[in-house]
Amino acid sequence: MRGAPANRRLEKLLADPVLSNLMDALNPPGEETRLVGGIVRNTLLGEPTDDVDLCTTLLPPGIVERGKAAGWKAIPTGIEHGTITLLREGRSFEVTTLRRDVETNGRHARVLFGRDFEEDAARRDFTINALSLGKDGRLHDYFGGEADLAARIVRFIGDPETRLREDYLRGLRFFRFSARYGGGRLDPAGMAAILRMRPGFAGLSRERVRHELFKLIMAAEVLPVLRQLDEVGLLPDLLGTAVDLDRFAARAALQSRFPGLAWPALARFAALLPRKMLTDPALQDAYRLSNEEMRWLEQCAGAEDLLARGSMHLASWLAEDFPLAAGEAIALAASVAPEPEPVLALAEAVDRHPRLQISGRDFLAAGFTPGPMVGTRLAAFRAAWIEAGAPASESEQRALFSRFLAEAGAG
Repeated sequence: MRGAPANRRLEKLLADPVLSNLMDALNPPGEETRLVGGIVRNTLLGEPTDDVDLCTTLLPPGIVERGKAAGWKAIPTGIEHGTITLLREGRSFEVTTLRRDVETNGRHARVLFGRDFEEDAARRDFTINALSLGKDGRLHDYFGGEADLAARIVRFIGDPETRLREDYLRGLRFFRFSARYGGGRLDPAGMAAILRMRPGFAGLSRERVRHELFKLIMAAEVLPVLRQLDEVGLLPDLLGTAVDLDRFAARAALQSRFPGLAWPALARFAALLPRKMLTDPALQDAYRLSNEEMRWLEQCAGAEDLLARGSMHLASWLAEDFPLAAGEAIALAASVAPEPEPVLALAEAVDRHPRLQISGRDFLAAGFTPGPMVGTRLAAFRAAWIEAGAPASESEQRALFSRFLAEAGAG
């Protein structure tokens, strides 16, 4: 049974002046609008959420009309599926007309608008995502989602195979929600259905897999979930690549030693992959990585080599070739370092921010001809500077530059 703190959180949610204004506007006589999904789930748990979604019996033109009359700006972000985004006072809310499926095919399902909240809720993936909250404060729970939420159980609504056949991405969402809300435990019925349906995951687009994977690895209990998937041989089918869970576990344990540091999704991704894959060009296409993201992963591979030679080498390289704030640099190091000591040393080294004060202009002044060769020589000098321990003072760098020129000759 729901406790008093959860009830107070629901009351506080509905008392929000901006949201209350919207609920008043979208609940005229004969119509009903409720809060649905994540905002209800997380409010019950006392956890924050950025998204506020609503479902309504109003048709899209009615949403727009009543929203505008109450001073809201209406944007038809998903008009073909009945979704209107309403904006006011710097806040946005997605409002969607109730729907029922005519034909299910993942993101390309054909739907008709409806007026039955239970029928609409049955289209959702998990019981904990099918809760809705009315303007009157009544919590509507058609499938036992509140009890599952209290027990930290992530369970498919109805027949798991049917839910998966509608959209195989729900399999990845099952793992993500289990890692986020289920304590890393996998509901046996859901897991059994995924194992039976495993060939269907091959048809998922890489963009959708990447989106879910990056969310999954941010969840608190991702490691036990990945371990279970590895035991049954599902990881290659779902992720499309080999992973190194021991490497990931070691990095996660190390990162826990630095709770004040961020460990972003891309750094976790780097820790999850075998090191040799970080520089594999096929990785970029497989996960639809941007050039900047791919460069970051390549830097992670280089960081491991440099860290093995000493934290100052890595600190200098990060500061010069891959500028980062100190915290970000240390987070990267914690993603690739096997032990905490080099990371602690790096924290001190990065804080000093050794900067190379020799530039291309110095090579031109030394008689080099303008052109690509200047950049090549500058890169070679930077490597020599790092190899020399990245001296910070200009006088030391000038002396090193003079020796470099003597050995390199004129350009």
